[in-house]
Amino acid sequence: MKFSIDKNLTFEQAVDILFEKLENWKIMALASCVDNYPMVRNVSCLFYDQKIYFKTDKNFRKTQQLFQNPHVALCWSGVQVEGICENKGLVIDEPDRRFEKLYKKYLWGSYNKYSHEDSEILIEVTPKFVEIWDTSSDNYAYQIFIHFDTKEIEVKQYDQN
Repeated sequence: MKFSIDKNLTFEQAVDILFEKLENWKIMALASCVDNYPMVRNVSCLFYDQKIYFKTDKNFRKTQQLFQNPHVALCWSGVQVEGICENKGLVIDEPDRRFEKLYKKYLWGSYNKYSHEDSEILIEVTPKFVEIWDTSSDNYAYQIFIHFDTKEIEVKQYDQN
């Protein structure tokens, strides 16, 4: 049996794999919970500086939930990110307006339709733990676990034959 993924990845290589999979943007499922009441919804995410960003209206139910409990999970196609979110203020107040420029570039329809300058806030998610499911080039399933606080990773082969 041959397994084509390097089980001795460095932390930096594992993080590179994470952000290569996510590319520039994705629609991700965002899970949050307050008072034992979980919610999940899709958000349009952008990725830069090894963080995840999305915008939301500061008056939405999900946003109020994030203010009460900043622990979140995001998921897209075999990539699960657990992290801590932070309100970075109004999207238009970001110093270099990087999010706004990237959102306009990659998500023009949403940008054009849902940009409310006076209520749209930027949420930054700092990853704490990531689990990536994938298949190697020789068709073996595997997982990569990335622990951001300790900078440790584990590559675990799922298939045994």
